[in-house]
Amino acid sequence: MINSTLCYVTRGDEVLMLHRVKKKNDVNQDKWIGIGGKFEADETPDECLLREALEETGLTLTHWKCHGVVTFLTNGPWDGEYMYLFTADAFEGELKECDEGDLRWVSRGFLDQLPKWEGDQIFLDLLWQDAPFFLLKLRYDGDALVEAVLNGEKIR
Repeated sequence: MINSTLCYVTRGDEVLMLHRVKKKNDVNQDKWIGIGGKFEADETPDECLLREALEETGLTLTHWKCHGVVTFLTNGPWDGEYMYLFTADAFEGELKECDEGDLRWVSRGFLDQLPKWEGDQIFLDLLWQDAPFFLLKLRYDGDALVEAVLNGEKIR
């Protein structure tokens, strides 16, 4: 299992999204996701978050919150993952081009229409409802979500 971060940076009613269209053999190919990535040696979740945000966007996050941990499991060729889920609502700097995809500010209302992982909608709904800290398990068979467990209760 790998450890990673995922962050949804907000600006008013907009969310910074990454359209993954630039990397070869990308598990997220053509999907819209938040920013983030894998931990480096000895990094904490917030250290990884800040480094990845700066590397991918050019932005220095100045206010963020961890909302939960999502466990991704798959029957496919990808490793399982523990993902620390964040939002950030304050930052400094200028947005730069990202080598992993195209960064776009998207309205939260339009976000639901973008291609993304099916389970992403579950945790996005929890984020927008400002739900208490949560644990979410998402099990995929290829691209299909086959199980979702929220705080020990099966929801799918």
